[in-house]
Amino acid sequence: MKTHRKHAKLTLRKSGVFAPNELAFVGVKCSVIHDLVQEISHRLFATSKLAYVDASHAKEELLPKLAVYTYHNSGRAVVLSTIDKNTFNDRIRLSSFDLVCVNGNHYPANRQVVLLDPEKENSIKKRIDQLQDVQFFVKTQRNATVFDCLIEAYPAYKGLPVYDLEDVSSISEHVREIVQKETPVLNGLVLAGGKSLRMGTDKSLLDYHGAAQREVAMQLLKAQDLPTYLSVRPGQEGLDGINTLSDAFVGLGPFGAICSAFMKNPNEAYLVLATDLPFVNKELIQLLLKKRNPKKIATAVKGIGKKFMEPLVTIWEPKSYPILLSYLAQGYSCPRKVLINSEVEIVEVADELICNVNTPEEFEQVKSDLKSRGV
Repeated sequence: MKTHRKHAKLTLRKSGVFAPNELAFVGVKCSVIHDLVQEISHRLFATSKLAYVDASHAKEELLPKLAVYTYHNSGRAVVLSTIDKNTFNDRIRLSSFDLVCVNGNHYPANRQVVLLDPEKENSIKKRIDQLQDVQFFVKTQRNATVFDCLIEAYPAYKGLPVYDLEDVSSISEHVREIVQKETPVLNGLVLAGGKSLRMGTDKSLLDYHGAAQREVAMQLLKAQDLPTYLSVRPGQEGLDGINTLSDAFVGLGPFGAICSAFMKNPNEAYLVLATDLPFVNKELIQLLLKKRNPKKIATAVKGIGKKFMEPLVTIWEPKSYPILLSYLAQGYSCPRKVLINSEVEIVEVADELICNVNTPEEFEQVKSDLKSRGV
């Protein structure tokens, strides 16, 4: 007997209490935790985007009657507003951060740092069940040691690193390693699901280099050891034996293909490559990989003489998925618009490398150019 399922079976975004990557600091008074997190954030700011979750110590709830957005002339804003704590909304709000640091005295997180204050050992005992994935310890006093209650509950903790509170440099470096280990896995995604109306024939099957361009594009990405998918529209034929990913967002072109990839796996990144870009080569792909910046929502190629980025030679990070969906909610399905209005790492290349081909006349011209160069 089949059971009735009310909801579609979707792949869940990996998350802790607040975010995919989070670290609770616990064991000392809140001001010490706050100051330590501030110091760590200063050291990691250039490479990682951090947030801090804390609790108010005010006796009364002071809610602003007016939400205030104060914009600096740089375009950035400081926001004073009230939001209700909600697990699902918090995860969306904090999904763009590489690491969320949490005041563990008030809220749990899926990983922890224990600060060792001998006067707070009883406090640690009370929340021992919340400390199942401690990353390292920090001594607040020179003679402090890892509490017996922690070793008894989790014997493996005996081998974890122990830092002095004053050694913020080593603490920050360990946190940096935690962030780097959580860098999303990168896949390749070759776009071959377009209808090629201007070309009059399937652009992904055109032969520039001795094989169908979709095969050439897939080999470019596979050569960099990227698990690679061919993005196709539902019902597309001639795809036996190819690792395909069918559009779930139908009728939205490349925007829908990118969203469909994240719908399949919202925890991994995708290097997206269109099949109408015959000049993209190994060196360009390697440059894009070298310049990848997971702190941003994407790492995108831009022609030196071009005004805007090319969204279809771009590494899209998982943190871009909620942003893409928010643009769709506003009625926009242009991936370039998302890049223009978001935090993006830009990689400039020669214009001709990202020259796209849309018509039979352009195809013949490019074929002639490639032949004359012996490419």
